[in-house]
Amino acid sequence: MNKLIYLDNAATTFPKPASVMKKMIEIYSRIGVSPGRGSYDLAAEADELVAKTRRKVADFFGSPDPDRVIFTGNATDALNIALQGLLRPGDHAVSTRLEHNSVLRPLYHLHMKGIIEYDLVPFDGKGFVDPGDVIAAIRPNTKLVVVTHASNVLGTVQPVREIARLSAGYGIPLLVDAAQSAGVVPIDMQSWQIAGLAFTGHKSMLAPTGIGGLVLNREIEGIEPSRFGGTGVDSRSLVHTEAFPYRLEAGTLNLMSIIGLSESIEFLEQMGIESIHAKEMALLNKLRDGLSLLDGIELYCTENFPDHVGLLTANIRGMDPNDAGAILDGDFGIAVRVGLHCAPLVHESLGTSPYGSIRFSIGPFNTSDEIDHVLKAMAEIARYGNR
Repeated sequence: MNKLIYLDNAATTFPKPASVMKKMIEIYSRIGVSPGRGSYDLAAEADELVAKTRRKVADFFGSPDPDRVIFTGNATDALNIALQGLLRPGDHAVSTRLEHNSVLRPLYHLHMKGIIEYDLVPFDGKGFVDPGDVIAAIRPNTKLVVVTHASNVLGTVQPVREIARLSAGYGIPLLVDAAQSAGVVPIDMQSWQIAGLAFTGHKSMLAPTGIGGLVLNREIEGIEPSRFGGTGVDSRSLVHTEAFPYRLEAGTLNLMSIIGLSESIEFLEQMGIESIHAKEMALLNKLRDGLSLLDGIELYCTENFPDHVGLLTANIRGMDPNDAGAILDGDFGIAVRVGLHCAPLVHESLGTSPYGSIRFSIGPFNTSDEIDHVLKAMAEIARYGNR
């Protein structure tokens, strides 16, 4: 193979659709001014494009109110805004051991500051959280449940619809980290009773880096802003506006990436996220089946794939995953992610700490021939590693 085989799509999808990039640059070149910051026609046109993208995002995730679409830099940014804006002194939160550090670190920060307490629910041997365990962790002072939709280490898609239904019965909102699921797994916030959803554009949404969002339902009124500044509205007041979406946005928006997000949503809707997911899962099944036949390969939570996104983790017995990743890159031209994947508690539970694992994550532009090449490479490395 003379070109890079890119299997780190769970970090950032690459390449992006050429049509999305072309249209993004074309539109930005024409109206790349500050949206909502001027009375001239071009600023109004940019502002309308932002508003149109809010509506697209709301529709994409089944949210009824585009004014509750808050643009952020990424999912981590969105989760920080939500967690620090919703949790108050004395509150308790429930989350899971599957979480990315974008959830774990804000919760730990708030706990170490003496503001909140929290509990983390374990996952089972197949990589799933039991909704009953989440509900069992609820206390009288529990104010929020936050759960990843798809694990960035195991690829398992969690039963957030059932968790949301049960937590809503206790009057407790569910915040979903959809960083790995947005763009490949259909989500309907309203019918699923999801209170808040954090997403990023640069993964399966196929948008550029630097854009994400927090989507809230109308019941969440009391979220406090953690950043203050210019919004283009209520400029005479020194008090940051309470109106959504500007309440949680400060400063000039990333217009170029918002345009890219708008175009990527159109691309996803034309292709069909179910079709994209089916293609990725077909390749993942081929990869899993091929790796399972190799001596010395350890796979984690890959017995069945009914609720899964296109990634899996593995190790070569007796070899540091960092060494395996370097060989895959340097000798075979295969880009993968190695280490703890910013989800240390998953690896503690799997017994793969402190070195972690090799993560293969498939995107919409990977091919069957590329998977064949990966399997040949892994077979050769495993033979070397097991000598």
